[in-house]
Amino acid sequence: MTTLPLLIRREDPSDAQAIERLHERAFGPGRFARTAFRLREGASARPDLCFTAHVGTYLVGSIRLSPITLGGEAGLVLGPIAVEPAFMSRGIGFELIAAALDAAREKRDRRVILIGDEPFYRRSGFSKVPKGRLELPGPVDPERLLWLELTQGAFEGVSGAVLPA
Repeated sequence: MTTLPLLIRREDPSDAQAIERLHERAFGPGRFARTAFRLREGASARPDLCFTAHVGTYLVGSIRLSPITLGGEAGLVLGPIAVEPAFMSRGIGFELIAAALDAAREKRDRRVILIGDEPFYRRSGFSKVPKGRLELPGPVDPERLLWLELTQGAFEGVSGAVLPA
């Protein structure tokens, strides 16, 4: 956990420029070609599931969840999630993930996927998607495709194409 005076709050439209600059620093210009970006570009992030982290007036982190379909079933894709490099390894990312997932549960969303490192996201409950269950709109290392049930059994029988909602 962080010992910083951290404030996690819902993303505000006034945060847009600071978040874009954070994404530029965190992911670089190549971010637009990534499969995760291509999946999210067809679906607007849900404002009720987007959060920012602040230390004082400084925006140090951001997370967004966007609606998708998984084999025709409603779901969410987590990302992007970004933390300022100088503030990494202080638990800020996990605080953002917890806030977003708690909000999704409160809204009765059932399932979330992401593309990321399983050892990192396992701490938030994510696990690898069984090979061949989901098809993304671009190349992805199957070892990095992860999912999380927000309600028990949410992925039973779910398979097929992952598309923007």
